[in-house]
Amino acid sequence: MKTFNDAAGRTWTITLTLGTAMHVKTKLEIDLLQPEAGEPPLLTRLGTDEMLLGEVLCALLESQFEAHKVTDADVRNAFDGKTLLAAQKAFYEELTDFFQSRGRMDRAKAVAAQARLIEKATAAVETKIDTMDLDRLVDGALSGNWPEPSASTPET
Repeated sequence: MKTFNDAAGRTWTITLTLGTAMHVKTKLEIDLLQPEAGEPPLLTRLGTDEMLLGEVLCALLESQFEAHKVTDADVRNAFDGKTLLAAQKAFYEELTDFFQSRGRMDRAKAVAAQARLIEKATAAVETKIDTMDLDRLVDGALSGNWPEPSASTPET
């Protein structure tokens, strides 16, 4: 079980069991126990589609709505960027732990690798943006003389 807090200060617990996985599959037609399935694979879709990730998280947390006296709309409204990031990390850790305890190290490693990939890709994009010569790009846009991509975004 992994926990995180939402923007309203509520503490949520993500628990992946056969039962919660079956609930997600019934509700969303998403099989969390086959993260490599699909094209692109479910792990990739969850890592790149915040709406899909949010729906999966809400389905996993649904059994806690009554205890918190909230609706699904309340939960979605309390999931700001910081909360979604914390929930995503908790979800990946829970998924990894589930597969490790199940003896499916291949799937556990795939989930852990996806989490690392997201972190590294985000850092690489941030670095690329930080090295852009924005003044040159704006001047080029205004003058109609677009600089060569390599002149405005140095190769890394």
